[in-house]
Amino acid sequence: MDVDAGRRGVFWEVRAGRVPPPPAAVLLGWELVEVDPELGTIEVAFKASEQFTNPVGVIQGGFLAAMLDDTLGPALVATLPENQFAPTLDLHVQFLRPARPGRLLGRGRIVQRQFLRPARPGRLLGRGRIVQRGKEGVLSRR
Repeated sequence: MDVDAGRRGVFWEVRAGRVPPPPAAVLLGWELVEVDPELGTIEVAFKASEQFTNPVGVIQGGFLAAMLDDTLGPALVATLPENQFAPTLDLHVQFLRPARPGRLLGRGRIVQRQFLRPARPGRLLGRGRIVQRGKEGVLSRR
């Protein structure tokens, strides 16, 4: 992927390597796979380490929720003008099956663009199967 030199904002500054990624993204092993700001879609990968597991050896739900949040947030942030941001107001998560350590894939898209609460559904996949799905609402601010 080539960095789009015409785009500005935190998402694009991190993507271009001009600013470091957020510490939470580093912890989760966040990697951009694909983004399409015009369609409002994103695909990211995470490296779920053994350190994220609970006593039965599966990824603890809080880490999975953080991965979903770190999928859906950038889907919107990539579309915003340089001086806007969008903190999460709510995150609804549904766990469908256990996730094991390894590479997890997050997919998200913007389906509703209102100033106060853009709706963003997403899902997290592990080993080719959906392990979690959810949606997020945010407050877009200048």
